[in-house]
Amino acid sequence: MTNQSIKIGGASGYWGDASRATPQLLSTGDLDYIVYDYLAEITMSIMARARAKSPDHGYAIDFVSVAMAKNLSAIAEQGVKVISNAGGVNPVACAAALREVVAMQGLNLTVACITGDDLLADKAVLAEAGYTEMFSGGEFPPADDLQSINAYLGAFPIAKALGMGADIVITGRSVDSAVTLGACIHSFAWQTDEWDKLAMGSLAGHILECGVQATGGNFTDWQSIEGNIEDIGYPIAEIKADGTFICSKPQGSAGLVSIGTIAEQLVYEIGDPQAYLLPDVSCDFSQVRLTQLAPNQVQVEGATGRPASSTYKVCATVADGFRGGTSLSFYGIDADQKAQAFGDAVIRSARTNFKQLGLADFSETSIELLGAESQFGGFSELNGSREVAMKIAAKHPEMMGVGVLLKGIAGLGLATPPGLSGFQGARAKPSPVVRLFSFLIEKNNFDIKIDFDGQVVNFEQPATTAEQAQITRPGSPSLIDQQDMIEVPLIQLAWGRSGDKGNKANVGIIARKHEFYPYIVSALTEQIVAQRFAHFIEAQNIEENVDAYLLPGLHAINFLIHNVLGGGGVASIRNDAQGKGYAQILLATPISIPAELIRVL
Repeated sequence: MTNQSIKIGGASGYWGDASRATPQLLSTGDLDYIVYDYLAEITMSIMARARAKSPDHGYAIDFVSVAMAKNLSAIAEQGVKVISNAGGVNPVACAAALREVVAMQGLNLTVACITGDDLLADKAVLAEAGYTEMFSGGEFPPADDLQSINAYLGAFPIAKALGMGADIVITGRSVDSAVTLGACIHSFAWQTDEWDKLAMGSLAGHILECGVQATGGNFTDWQSIEGNIEDIGYPIAEIKADGTFICSKPQGSAGLVSIGTIAEQLVYEIGDPQAYLLPDVSCDFSQVRLTQLAPNQVQVEGATGRPASSTYKVCATVADGFRGGTSLSFYGIDADQKAQAFGDAVIRSARTNFKQLGLADFSETSIELLGAESQFGGFSELNGSREVAMKIAAKHPEMMGVGVLLKGIAGLGLATPPGLSGFQGARAKPSPVVRLFSFLIEKNNFDIKIDFDGQVVNFEQPATTAEQAQITRPGSPSLIDQQDMIEVPLIQLAWGRSGDKGNKANVGIIARKHEFYPYIVSALTEQIVAQRFAHFIEAQNIEENVDAYLLPGLHAINFLIHNVLGGGGVASIRNDAQGKGYAQILLATPISIPAELIRVL
């Protein structure tokens, strides 16, 4: 199948995204594909626990019951193909449930499902094999502590399923962008060694994979979006056979598709932009160029690719004790001091009870005062707060230890300094801590299969090239010598977007005008960024935990900050365990620029 171009709508950025996405995209009437991304490491652990309780669970149930069941007739009528990783840790059960719905509605739609990513049944063998954590070098966890083990599969199995005639393709754990790249490979007959095209298709998938984050959601200039937040349009990519594509949204929907919104999504969680490693291709996004063709239409070009590695990244989720916490508010004079005193008292009281109960100490405690600049690490001129929200949380090896903390919060409610308040409800409960363990396994160790409406076929792994091209890093842009300088907050000069990968945070900064770029790069050194996040970084030599990467094509710089999220995800007890607000912290940094450039603002 070789089309001139295809249109793909991105209908889901996570498990829990709005149900209006599918009918909104179908209302355009001209899509070839709709893709859905449901999975994250946190999601995998939740789905693994669901499967442990019931063998028929472990997938995104609302993909079947809501996104598909309510829209299958329109999907069939329009001939739209659907690709989704909603299968989670149980794609077979997801496909079976969807086939039942298709049959009940009397539709002629074929459902294919891809398996082979799930390695949980081999956990004992893997534990004995001596795999180490790919980032920290830590030892493989005990087999009994493993809740899920899944490899990040690529796009070629999806393309094969489409080539067999599938109308709907369901995967387990694949890389987020694979649902889009698989459609491109099938539609354009791209080959395994067409690296630049594969990189562009992967970039299109990366733009679509987070839903409305590409169309005005989470945008630095959020006030500039059109219409109401609840009506934001979901993203559409019109992709050509050469890989270039145009981003848009449904006509008449709210939101914004601009160089700023697309650039923010492009830098989101990419780590090293010259080595964005995927199962099918190693991508270089550093020279990507964006062009505003018309209102809400942005053209994307310039991604290049290199051969993929011979391994799959595998992520295991590991049980690691329990955590719990709650939020309270204090108001009145010196509210921050009162909240801190109360939080300290709760922790001391719990530790006294531990001694009486014979329990170990907390693994970790956290008190954050929101309203007293705790997220900014003291970069404030405030000398006290009249109202704060206090988040108090802790980890403990045993559920009882967390229960003692939560009960103690209520027990000290009348002993507190004045001003304690908060919305009343049920007492918080302990929950399992799940940490991430990532490692690499050779691709030839996997048995990937495609179940095409009951017909199971093997997927043959494409050959990989061992040689990896050397990466040449772009140099820093040159500064113009200026005498008359003025300081302005970075947010006046740049857009920013941040997110997480395990215990790492990505903060991407994009210059609003190319004239600002040299001054941003000069001011935002790795040392300066480390200082801005020093209160979060869990290491002595904080400067060694920040890597900076340039994207000259976008006039952007991406920071990868290691050991900064308290474990990340549900392993963390931080207020912002996924670093979603970290760009907002960095955008408050003062930057010196020539006074004459103020007129460009």
